[in-house]
Amino acid sequence: MTLPTLFIPHGAGPCFFMEWTRGPKDDWDRTAAWLKGLIAGLPERPKAILVVSGHWEEDAFTVSSADHPPLIYDYYGFPEHTYRLAFDAPGAPALAGRIKDLIEAAGLPARADAARGYDHGVFVPLKLVTPEADIPVVQLSLKSDLDPEAHLAVGRALAPLRDEGVLIVGSGMSWHNMGGFTPAFTAKSQAFDAWLGEAMADPARRDDAIRHWDEAPYAREAHPREEHLAPLFVAAGAAEGEPGRVAFRDQVMDVVVSGFEFGG
Repeated sequence: MTLPTLFIPHGAGPCFFMEWTRGPKDDWDRTAAWLKGLIAGLPERPKAILVVSGHWEEDAFTVSSADHPPLIYDYYGFPEHTYRLAFDAPGAPALAGRIKDLIEAAGLPARADAARGYDHGVFVPLKLVTPEADIPVVQLSLKSDLDPEAHLAVGRALAPLRDEGVLIVGSGMSWHNMGGFTPAFTAKSQAFDAWLGEAMADPARRDDAIRHWDEAPYAREAHPREEHLAPLFVAAGAAEGEPGRVAFRDQVMDVVVSGFEFGG
């Protein structure tokens, strides 16, 4: 069984585990409900999850190889209890080694990091996706140049994992402008999201659209820097030639955000 690949919006800090006060109290409820149903919607339960988060960048693609990664509370200004959230999913050192080998075999720079923990782009959404924390998780960094072609290529290199029970997840946000979560950006987010949905659906033009994503409507207003979009490139690359679809769409913090599934 070949698993699909996913791109998920991971929310704003620990938004799913606190009383939300920066807009309607239920602003993140629909995103949370979708994340909670992800595993049930797959053709089979994954043996492991590989997450590419927008919150880890290195000069070479770097894979976490710890047995039991700690948590990195890399968010600021949130309630004290959110810095005590727990997520005890085990790592998978053997899988980390396989990931590194696949990346290197594709001619891309790769290394392993046995100390790296799960950042909030991993543990916050996965607390909803796998609340029992009973599926091993490995995290892969972005490459710090954020080159679209390199991230498509690393996705292609990782594609064999889909036939080995590994769910490949890009974790970011389809709109990520820290000054652009206001009503002044609602229409612009709608235009960018519409372009993104159409571009991801068509495998014949998807790679080229990703290479030139910054030519999309309001692209640089959606992503002044594209670290939260690059995980989407990896998920798309791992399903080269297969259709993509908008699996989730909502308006939160006054802008449209989407999640995607490829090869489902």
